[in-house]
Amino acid sequence: MALAETEHGTETHAEHGHHDHAPFIAHHFDGPEQQFDSGKLGIWVFLVTEILFFSGLFVAYTLWRSHHPEIFEQAHVFLDKVLGGINTVVLLFSSLTMAWGVRSAMLGNNRNVALMVLITMVCAAVFLGIKAIEYSHKWDLGIKVAAQWQYTASHAAATFPVAKALGVSDWLIRLSIVPTITLIGFAVTAVILQLVKQPLWSKFFAGMVVMNLGYFLGVVGGQLYMKATEGGTGGHAVAVPHLQPASLIRELGTVQDEPAPAAGSQEPAPADDHAATDHPANTPAADGVDHDHPAGSETAGGHADEHAGDHAAHADPHLPDPAKLSRDVGIFFSIYYCMTGLHAFHILGGIAFLSWIYFRSLRGDWRPDYFGPVDYVGLYWHLVDLIWIYLFPLLYLID
Repeated sequence: MALAETEHGTETHAEHGHHDHAPFIAHHFDGPEQQFDSGKLGIWVFLVTEILFFSGLFVAYTLWRSHHPEIFEQAHVFLDKVLGGINTVVLLFSSLTMAWGVRSAMLGNNRNVALMVLITMVCAAVFLGIKAIEYSHKWDLGIKVAAQWQYTASHAAATFPVAKALGVSDWLIRLSIVPTITLIGFAVTAVILQLVKQPLWSKFFAGMVVMNLGYFLGVVGGQLYMKATEGGTGGHAVAVPHLQPASLIRELGTVQDEPAPAAGSQEPAPADDHAATDHPANTPAADGVDHDHPAGSETAGGHADEHAGDHAAHADPHLPDPAKLSRDVGIFFSIYYCMTGLHAFHILGGIAFLSWIYFRSLRGDWRPDYFGPVDYVGLYWHLVDLIWIYLFPLLYLID
């Protein structure tokens, strides 16, 4: 035991300056109030660094949006406002349940804290499931970052047997591998712990199973919506504005918006390369019918029409023509994936923190004079929600 020197000799801390701490009070704090205030200051400092973490991406967004607004006008049509809006509602509801959980911790109601935190985690998992649907749909179309931009307006055919059987994208299967493994792992662990008479840990892992099911709830709901809208753009065709000035247009293999020839000019202006090749200038086929070669004849033009028909069968009529998009649209999606991807990682971090709170709630740790950790994690979760409140209009509601 440490000793303290005084004018009357030596005495132990039990006789001088010792505080009778509760088990949850760290030794360097005088009491629960000082510990709570110190923790509150620490979490606010951490949240400020998180805001700075995102601020660089918001600056990049602002600069590109102000200098090249046409790119953003073209790119936003690929983002589904309905799915983004659903995710916004899900996160807002999770903030409500988190705040309710903090209030329950202040009252010492551990059972209600566990319930509210579990609902918050389920909402977080639903958010990630819907985001997986959005990401896989875009990647299936080749909508990636600028360096890997391969947009073709045609959905890639599924190659995985599971993807073919479920009628989903290969990318969705890849994104769902980890959630599937964790779901099975949590379920098996919960059963084993129940068999070995560990009810607390068994209940915890059972809650993790419920949380993980939230991801698949988001995936199934999002997939049903995408099937219902037949293309993921809200069920209607979208128009892509032309880039102005013309110097920003970077054609993807075709020349567009050619000026009409001047009066008296003899220069032909074919509509496209196939028209120029299949139909000479003296035999135009403006009505789309080849009068020199009847239907069914084996000609080069017939083969060209057949290939065109095959391509149209795989193309999505609700999506913009790649020839009318600038390659710089990929820059928008570079920003989009960085901002939403970083936010998704914060959602995962929030789930980890919430699971810790959930376990301690099952253990009954919270009391009116000790609920700081629940409040701190709640503040973090509210920040994650607040960041999405900014991302949704900035990315999805450009028009």
